[in-house]
Amino acid sequence: MTNEQYYELITPYEDACKVLMTKLEILNHSIYNKEVGHPVHHIQSRIKSKKSMEDKLNRQDLTDSVINAKDHLMDIAGIRVICFFPEEIYDLVNGLKCQNDMLVIKEKDYIKNPKPNGYRSFHIVLGVPLHCMDAMEYYPVEVQFRTLSMDFWASMEHRICYKKNRQDKEIVKHELQQYASMLEQIECRFGQLRL
Repeated sequence: MTNEQYYELITPYEDACKVLMTKLEILNHSIYNKEVGHPVHHIQSRIKSKKSMEDKLNRQDLTDSVINAKDHLMDIAGIRVICFFPEEIYDLVNGLKCQNDMLVIKEKDYIKNPKPNGYRSFHIVLGVPLHCMDAMEYYPVEVQFRTLSMDFWASMEHRICYKKNRQDKEIVKHELQQYASMLEQIECRFGQLRL
């Protein structure tokens, strides 16, 4: 795909991301009363780079065409929402699911079912409707919900392990699983303290 094709491709995904960011910000300040506080610590968004799209399509044995990107990549637009507690994640997810203008395309709950390495997060891909002059089309936006401790663990695991051929891979994997468990216990205790 050319640079021009890439920039034309991502424009509606940028718009869909903005729409979903606005919905999340509204939920953040309206979901709980002031005494409880806002559930969101911070929100980040990104659009997948041209190189990242091409690499992912190549890993799927697909050509790096615009059509393949639209048909096979559900994470061209991505949002990461960092909350304080797991319950807040589920409240926000349910708040989004109640909005009948969006479609739930896919979801994976790695909080209740962590990955074997200890990774915890809630992933949901939502189809966000964009209305143009004479048409409407849904664009997928992947949202990853994490707590502060889940995000800390995932960031450190990525920094330590991503694309590295380590000799001590199994030892590090076991140690990271232990840290994930410790952070979950700490997070649970903080949840008890706030009541």
